[in-house]
Amino acid sequence: MAIQALGYLGIGSTKPDDWNSFATQQLGMQAVDRGGTMRAFRMDDRKQRLVVDGALADNERIFGWEVADAAALDALGARLENAGVAVRHEPAAAANRRCAAEVISFSDPAGNRLEAFHGGQVDTEPFRPGRDIAGFRAGPLGMGHILMTVPDVDAALAFYRDLLGFRISDFIRAPVTAYFMHVNPRHHSLAIVQGPGRAMHHLMMELYSLDDVGRGYDMAQGQADSVAVKLGRHPNDLMTSFYMRTPSDFLVEYGWGGLEVDDATWQPVEMTSVGSFWGHQGLFESIGDGPPPGDAPPPMPGPARRAPLQVMEGNYQRMHGVCPWWDAAKAGA
Repeated sequence: MAIQALGYLGIGSTKPDDWNSFATQQLGMQAVDRGGTMRAFRMDDRKQRLVVDGALADNERIFGWEVADAAALDALGARLENAGVAVRHEPAAAANRRCAAEVISFSDPAGNRLEAFHGGQVDTEPFRPGRDIAGFRAGPLGMGHILMTVPDVDAALAFYRDLLGFRISDFIRAPVTAYFMHVNPRHHSLAIVQGPGRAMHHLMMELYSLDDVGRGYDMAQGQADSVAVKLGRHPNDLMTSFYMRTPSDFLVEYGWGGLEVDDATWQPVEMTSVGSFWGHQGLFESIGDGPPPGDAPPPMPGPARRAPLQVMEGNYQRMHGVCPWWDAAKAGA
């Protein structure tokens, strides 16, 4: 696949100072001095992942997708141009602002501004979080995932899957139409949902520690109208998360324990329910679909609504003791 990760997100905003407080004190990102009306933030060894620019139109979005090298960028640009997509090779000054070696820009069928780049710059100084967190699960997985609504989901699917090389992890056709797509082992780096218009719903950021998500939840609950979607666990990427409002018109999903996929063995699955295993009250309202349908969340989480936690080696402590009932239950399953 040409695209390897969601490398950065650019935001146009008239509230750079509000973003500075939110990104550092609530999310735990590290502020980087860029001068003027621009604010940039780190979440790993990259020089920047999130850029808030007062020179852009308010709520304008720039989605930066990373490729391996110059050859991959040239091949992607040629493939887009052969398909009739207008491609602009950004000047060196623009690439410098993105902390990248080379950048091209183009639009998807919904009109979202996309950029592809290679040579993302690594900082010589270690990442220093804005508050006490163990860190973000980013690196080669990218900065997280985005969910956007589009007026023509079929056109968007053809563009991202057939031209950009995204792969479908799973999908749902009712009560909403949505596709969750990956470009690396993260379950999805992009989700597209059929909607009345073009909008970005949320940016997901994954943390190494569940406790950091819990502390973030406590902090957000202490601020009026900050929590948009309550703590819960998704059934497809198995993320335990909540959603908070930002100084812009989209949400941040703050999560832990996301599922990885292996292209050698993974088969796309059609989801039959949009309900979480538990929690996430307010999710449907936040998307604008009104109250959740009757199948979400289920009134009682039966056996089909459970799944193992996704835990990285060294990020857990095995419980001692053996339970004969539980061993028998597992053997029966």
